[in-house]
Amino acid sequence: MLENWVVIPTCLPLVLRRCHTCASERFRANGKFRVNANHKVIDAWLLALCTACGQTTKLTVLERMNVRSVRPELLDRLHANDPGLAAELLQDPVVRRRNRIALDWDGAWRLHTGGSDHLDREVIDISVRFAARIPVRPVRLIAEGCGLSRAEVERLITEGNLVSAVRLNGKLSGDFTFTLKR
Repeated sequence: MLENWVVIPTCLPLVLRRCHTCASERFRANGKFRVNANHKVIDAWLLALCTACGQTTKLTVLERMNVRSVRPELLDRLHANDPGLAAELLQDPVVRRRNRIALDWDGAWRLHTGGSDHLDREVIDISVRFAARIPVRPVRLIAEGCGLSRAEVERLITEGNLVSAVRLNGKLSGDFTFTLKR
């Protein structure tokens, strides 16, 4: 029987970018936007606060766009400071590249396993699904979900008792499956 695990975000990740005021490298996005219209063009930014000094930085979302070319529902979400939109935009590779930022997901996600009744079986097939593109080491997920140490998970991989079609040693942000033999 295939077990389903889900990696779920619990809050917005930290934004990694150098602060011009204090040289810190961590900003916390609070889901607030600033929208500025000038005649027929519009600019929009996602605001983030430095975790050290509180300085605000603006992450460009829209730049000099014609107002008519912006979807009305996007404008409504920007004006409403929609936290879901902030989460979507932070995960958008185009927005991250444009603003030269990276994300720090430490402490911003949790693993939902649906209980531990599977741990006593001889062979366990597990499907891991990501609710958002959160880069996590599969070894860490498996250790947390099965109640093992990371060293024990590494040993199971080496012995061939933990197998998957994907490489389990790097970071993944996409769905995968694995089989654990006890």
